[in-house]
Amino acid sequence: MTTRTRVTIPDDHYEPYAISQAIIAGDTVYVSGQAAIGPDGKTVGGDDFEAQARQAFANLDTVLTAAGSSLADVVKVNIMVTDMSHLDTIVKLRREYFAEPYPADNLLQVAGLAQPDWLVEIDAVALVR
Repeated sequence: MTTRTRVTIPDDHYEPYAISQAIIAGDTVYVSGQAAIGPDGKTVGGDDFEAQARQAFANLDTVLTAAGSSLADVVKVNIMVTDMSHLDTIVKLRREYFAEPYPADNLLQVAGLAQPDWLVEIDAVALVR
């Protein structure tokens, strides 16, 4: 039986909601959706989609690092946006944060995310080194 290990980070703003930042099972880490949450628990970037997406990627990187993984180890990513008009920005950022072979990806437009000011949320599955 594979054990599950919870990944924690400092200033874990998900803790009150009974959500793990990530779970390691075997040699795989499953990262919860990361949004534009700054260290103070507030949304970073306001209405600036790219600023929010960059913070979400930074948060994803932080959790992956805590799990002994990295953005380079991501094999699957789910990106949820509230407005698909930001597709070009998402493609640009995927090329910036990931390398070939690019991870498998779902890009979804959703009616809303957990906080009304969030414009993007990213979760991932990655290998643990």
